[in-house]
Amino acid sequence: MQIYRVGGAVRDKILNNSCQDNDYVVVGSTIEEMENKGFIKVGKSFPVFLHPETKEEYALARKDIKIGSSHKDFRFEFTPDITLEEDSLRRDFTCNAIYEDITTGKLIDYHNGINDIKNKTLRHISEHFTEDPLRVLRACRFSATLDFDIAPETINLCKQMIDNNALSHLSKTRIFQELEKALSSPYFYRFIENARKIGLLKKLLPEVDDLWSVPERQDYHPEKNTGSHTMLALKAAQSSDSVVNLTILLHDVGKTITNKEKWPSHHHHEELGIELANKILTRLNATNIYKDFIPFTIKNHMLYHSNVDSVLDNLINVAITISKNASKDYQKRFLNVLKADMLGRDIKDFSIQLKEFENFSNYLTKIITITKQPKTKLIPNFYDLIEQLKKHKITKEELNKLEINAIKKLVKEKYV
Repeated sequence: MQIYRVGGAVRDKILNNSCQDNDYVVVGSTIEEMENKGFIKVGKSFPVFLHPETKEEYALARKDIKIGSSHKDFRFEFTPDITLEEDSLRRDFTCNAIYEDITTGKLIDYHNGINDIKNKTLRHISEHFTEDPLRVLRACRFSATLDFDIAPETINLCKQMIDNNALSHLSKTRIFQELEKALSSPYFYRFIENARKIGLLKKLLPEVDDLWSVPERQDYHPEKNTGSHTMLALKAAQSSDSVVNLTILLHDVGKTITNKEKWPSHHHHEELGIELANKILTRLNATNIYKDFIPFTIKNHMLYHSNVDSVLDNLINVAITISKNASKDYQKRFLNVLKADMLGRDIKDFSIQLKEFENFSNYLTKIITITKQPKTKLIPNFYDLIEQLKKHKITKEELNKLEINAIKKLVKEKYV
């Protein structure tokens, strides 16, 4: 019985990155022996065990034999004579197939993974890669989370998988899980670059893929099209917040359905973008934090381009929404998206724009501070109005308007 650490923990150790999860593979053992040593069997399809003390995962070395089209359709062989090299052949990328002997610390690398890590290259191990359709997503995801290039031969193999309709064998939930992991990387733009290169983006997010066909005003966007602008915005954000990154990705999606006869102008792309983003988020089976924040931000992401006095009512509504969602970091996220949108242009000097954005940010923060005051301070007869609301003597819209007017009055008294 020999035990080796394998996968992300070994890869991240070589990269000098922290890693919380350790996975182990056991060679030359059986289910009975593992259980006799106190390991707790948890795997259903194949034997995975939890260490009795650390609760870390240990799996018997195995061979995976494809028996269907789904990424779950495999038969597993895990007899004691399965070798470590045979186990390595079932793994996805060379960087994830390096083993560390837990007794000696020696690294065992059958597929030149250490060299690929040094060269920041993601490379598949064998043609068995195509047997799991999820791996086409994992290739793009790892390119983002590791900031790696994908080897040309792996790009070509992923293209073949997309052409063979690999995504049709995956559930919405599984697809979004992989996407969300990529979204949590400051290099998320790499996911989009590679997804576009292999044809995945056209299958997964055709509305985003269309952005490269949408022209922009070159006096404002020298990068010429909305797709390039979106990529520059993602790079400028350098965010590890999945909500921020997905919002940036979708913030201008409405431009794909504005009136083509008026391009490169895109009037009302915010309203059109809300409807389109809602359809995308539903299709992705995204969770509520995305479904709530993204339409809100798409609707309001152009406000900082306007004179603040002319959009004061809108800013107050934004401030009220941000105050109600303080626990969800709406303020930080909203301003991060707007700043990335502003920086997502191919120009050299942003000093003027950064100063203007700082003024906008400070002004919005002041309004938010006012909205956080007790309702009775904003509207002295607030409780009386609540009673009138209950008796249907006033509407909720009328009460909201009174609140906005009270906030507007304070803003003008203090800051205008």
